[in-house]
Amino acid sequence: MLTSSIVIYRHTVAETKSLIHELLKCKDMQAVYVVDNSPMPTDGFSELGAKYIFNNKNLGYGAGHNIAIRQAIELDADYHLVINPDIECRAAVIEQLVEFMNQHAEVGHVMPKVVYPDGSTQYLCKLLPTPFDLIFRRFLPARWTENRRARFELRATGYDRIMDVPYLSGCFMLLRVEAMKKVGLFDERFFMYPEDIDLTRRIHAQYRTVFYPHVTITHHHAQASYKSPRLLWIHITNMIKYFNKWGWIWDDERKVINKKTSEKYIVK
Repeated sequence: MLTSSIVIYRHTVAETKSLIHELLKCKDMQAVYVVDNSPMPTDGFSELGAKYIFNNKNLGYGAGHNIAIRQAIELDADYHLVINPDIECRAAVIEQLVEFMNQHAEVGHVMPKVVYPDGSTQYLCKLLPTPFDLIFRRFLPARWTENRRARFELRATGYDRIMDVPYLSGCFMLLRVEAMKKVGLFDERFFMYPEDIDLTRRIHAQYRTVFYPHVTITHHHAQASYKSPRLLWIHITNMIKYFNKWGWIWDDERKVINKKTSEKYIVK
């Protein structure tokens, strides 16, 4: 059994209609939840066949998805898909990923290859970040940090093989519900941005977290925090919370995992 959730904020039905249709076409899809963090409700989602949940306030990304994940647990679903409203994805892609997880019980989380609308790769397979990777780099010229960023994003791998990655993007997270029961849901202390890092690394500690490049989705990635001072501030304050939780300089788990991943996929 499969369920899915989309968290929206001021999104229209037109913006998400195609995605919802594809999700509902998936084999064994039991429910598609649209969790609305907007200030006013939006009509039309229920008519599409989605289960519409209006929060009447902006709870944040992880907290919004947690509402649907708890519903998935109550339904005794096997898998739950967390997906952004700005994703283009065919039902067949999700079905192939589910089949991969059916065949590999040790996989707790899988993400496909993600591209921009022009077909270029989005480098969303990453090592566990240091404060430099997520905060300080933002304020330096790109040419000064290009090599470090390439290593952080595992670019040397070519993104053409199955890999076990400790940090996968939250834009598309196919999750084993059993894993969520074991490690917990999204940490709701994070309003937005590092919740995917935090959840992936918790799952990675007990399951495989896998990049599966044999199917592809398109992500209309806006990088909003690069354009909005308000969202940049939200980004930075939530990253501070992340490093307060896991460690700024001293994060022994990060060192071990990053060394193991780098030696496996980067160091020749």
